[in-house]
Amino acid sequence: MTDTTLFHPYTLGPLQLSNRIVMAPLTRNRAGAGLVPSEHAATYYSQRASAGLVITEATQISADAQGYQDTPGLYTPAQIDGWRQVTDAVHAKGGKIFVQLWHVGRISHVDLRPGGTAPVAPSAIRAATKTFVNNGFHDVSEPRSLRLDEIPGIVEDFRQAAANAMAAGFDGVEVHGANGYLLEQFIKDGANTRTDAYGGSIENRARLLLEVTAAVAKEIGADRTGVRLSPVSSAGAISCSDPQPQYDHIAERLSALGIVYLHVVEGATGGPRDAAPFDFAALRARFKNTYLANNGYDLPLAKARLAEGQADLFAFGRPFIGNPDLVERLKSGAPLAALNPATLYGGGAAGYTDYPTLAGAAQ
Repeated sequence: MTDTTLFHPYTLGPLQLSNRIVMAPLTRNRAGAGLVPSEHAATYYSQRASAGLVITEATQISADAQGYQDTPGLYTPAQIDGWRQVTDAVHAKGGKIFVQLWHVGRISHVDLRPGGTAPVAPSAIRAATKTFVNNGFHDVSEPRSLRLDEIPGIVEDFRQAAANAMAAGFDGVEVHGANGYLLEQFIKDGANTRTDAYGGSIENRARLLLEVTAAVAKEIGADRTGVRLSPVSSAGAISCSDPQPQYDHIAERLSALGIVYLHVVEGATGGPRDAAPFDFAALRARFKNTYLANNGYDLPLAKARLAEGQADLFAFGRPFIGNPDLVERLKSGAPLAALNPATLYGGGAAGYTDYPTLAGAAQ
């Protein structure tokens, strides 16, 4: 296939992206004291600024939202200042950058929680999974069910974090509604057994995601707001009995809000694309703006999907870790470097900012 439009500019709301390749969010557990982006973060992200769009690692909206050791926040002045260094560095390289905002919900541990309290969730159902805490992977803690009067505070925390993102110089915000974290815990009935306005029906289980997205879009503009979904992924030990009607409804409602993109994990996160039956083309047809496709994409698949009109932008994740110049390598057909799995989580510059470009030493 000779189609090269993957490397042509793309208009995303008010932004002109240099190409259709997106750096997916990648948790690296390298935040410093106060959960401020580390001194190396500006270098790391600016090295990868040739992506049409960079989406940061998931970033907690409050102290209550943390679920992994050393992940950054966006709720204190120091964190805002730290992220400003990152956005300045990316913009200096001509890049565009969104921050992914999350609340992990039940995927947390009491040792990470304010006062050692239990994690919060739609329902008091413990996830059969682990989190990174105390420098290793440990079982998540038993959660408690959020009270109805606490839910508006979650929406407000997302809104405030979005405002903080603009103060930090981000070009936009991605609401993390995927991979088994709080917003998806409300969406999927394997984690949500509530009987109030946030549980039961498809409409009720979608309510919190839609309220959060509406609040963020009102604060910063729908044209700077994206949402990530993973309809059939079991990440976070989560399940859904009715993914197609559930997510078709969500896509229609998000489209009505006018958000700028829908970021969809097609299949199991980091796993098979055909993990469970799901019609992603039908989902896309219900969303009128940019469709960002994720999961297992390489250059041939991205080009084929683009030619077929199945997606507009394409997210690449782990290849960006070992290849800061991934776009240039894909465009030239150069071989891709492997990442070092021993340095994925935690640490300093090693395995973070020291991967070389094709030109030689890391910039």
